[in-house]
Formats: sequence, structure tokens, C-alpha cells
Amino acid sequence: MGALSSIVNTAAPSLYISLLSITFNPTAWNIVARNEYRKKTITRALGSPYHGCYFLAVLIFTFGLVRDHLYQCALLDQPRVSLLPQPFATLVPVLIFVVGQVFVLTSTYALGITGTFLGDYFGILMDDRVEGFPFSVLRDPMYVGSTLCFAATALWYERPAGLLITLYVYVVYLIALRFEGPFTDMIYSSRSKMAKEE
Repeated sequence: MGALSSIVNTAAPSLYISLLSITFNPTAWNIVARNEYRKKTITRALGSPYHGCYFLAVLIFTFGLVRDHLYQCALLDQPRVSLLPQPFATLVPVLIFVVGQVFVLTSTYALGITGTFLGDYFGILMDDRVEGFPFSVLRDPMYVGSTLCFAATALWYERPAGLLITLYVYVVYLIALRFEGPFTDMIYSSRSKMAKEE
């Protein structure tokens, strides 16, 4: 226990607040999106699936910024431990962060706003599966990119606790994908089935 306490301050409330926000985001968006697919709650309230999707996009983006801020606050309350020698202590986190952002930004570009922010749950479906970069190298580049950014931030601030939080992020994303992937596949296979019946 002594070794763990030298790298993780379990008494810091910011740690638990950060973990809660990391858990909240994909959980909430999966619940909201499934509700939208089944009941069209946001579409009816805002009068259009596009308005609903853009509204949800603003919420997801804003809550993502809050999550990132809470993560940074949590890191600052954790013990600082030199993890890499110079110049790697600077170069490695920068490189990892850049790679992570490339995956996130190119995913968003390839999918567009509605493809990125759960438009398929609003009935806004893409014509074809996106297979170009970054989807040509990763199945879920946005989640991988986000996880890399968490790791890079932990390395930048030299907080080993941040690497443990990054592992938690990875597990949360894996769980979210167990729900998102099959549900999204079901949406598109339903469209294909309906097209064949017409």
C-alpha cells in the first residue's frame, strides 16, 4: 500500500470527481441516444433531427471540456513523480498528444458533425461506412485518440495517478463500445433490411 500511496493521493476529492465525470459522459450519451432512437424526445422538443443532433453535439463537446478540466484538476492534486528522463519527458507526451489529436480530429472530419455526435440515433445515417483514414488503421480512432490524450497529459504533468486514470478511461470506453457498436450496427442493418423490402 505504501508504494501506491506514493503515486496516488486517494484522499483527494478531485480524483473521484474526475473518475465520475469520465464515467458519466459515455454512459449519459448512450442512454440519451438510445432514448432518442426509440422515442425521438429531443427531435420532438427541438422540431428537427438535425437541431436535436446539433444540440446533443454542443452538450457532448461542452461536457467533454468539463471532463478534461476536472481531469487536469485531479492531476494537480496528485503526487508528481519524474516518469521519463529529459528530453523524453517533454517529447513523448507531446508526440502522444499530437497522435491522439490527429485520430480525434481526422475522425471528426471523416464523419462530420452528425456522424461524430450520434446522428445515426436521430435517423441521420451516412450513405456508406467510412473506411478512409483514420478508420483504415483503427476501428474506433476517436476513443483511441482520446485515451492517448489522457495518457499524454499524465506524462506531461508527471503524474503516475494520471496513467491509472487513463487505464480507467480505456476500460470505460471498452464498456461503452460494447453497447454502442452493436446498437449502431443494428441501426444500419435495419435500414438495409427496409431498403431491401421496398
